[in-house]
Amino acid sequence: MPSHSFTVNGRPVTVDAPDDLPLLWALRDLLGVRGPKYGCGIDVCKACTSHLDGEAVRPCVVPVAAAAGREVTTIEGLADGDRLHPVQEAWLEQDVAQCGYCQPGQIMAAVALLKRTKNPTDAELDAIANVCRCGTYFRIREAIRSAAEKMG
Repeated sequence: MPSHSFTVNGRPVTVDAPDDLPLLWALRDLLGVRGPKYGCGIDVCKACTSHLDGEAVRPCVVPVAAAAGREVTTIEGLADGDRLHPVQEAWLEQDVAQCGYCQPGQIMAAVALLKRTKNPTDAELDAIANVCRCGTYFRIREAIRSAAEKMG
């Protein structure tokens, strides 16, 4: 079985897995990283959104081989010790989460967006397109705008 070495949330890891195993399963099943959630497995719901070298990706459709030598960041890697990332703080302040299932993916997508732009437009917020079955989209928007102000 091939070995794949990469970094997850600042920690070097190696997994033995087929090249085409979805990165999501390597994270969840082989490494015990539970933040990225399985939703659809086909890059539609985006519940698993994580970062690969700082870019938002859906590990349900990224093969583990694509992570070799790269940095994977999940929701568990955003906080700096006890200090939450500004997007996580905004999520709490805006009381975004209801069931919470999609929230790690939503937060990771928001962080990637705010890395690209300090003041996202409505169109850029709409482009995130993560699915939230609870319908907290208005609060998600408010949290992202609040985080943008804090970060800007």
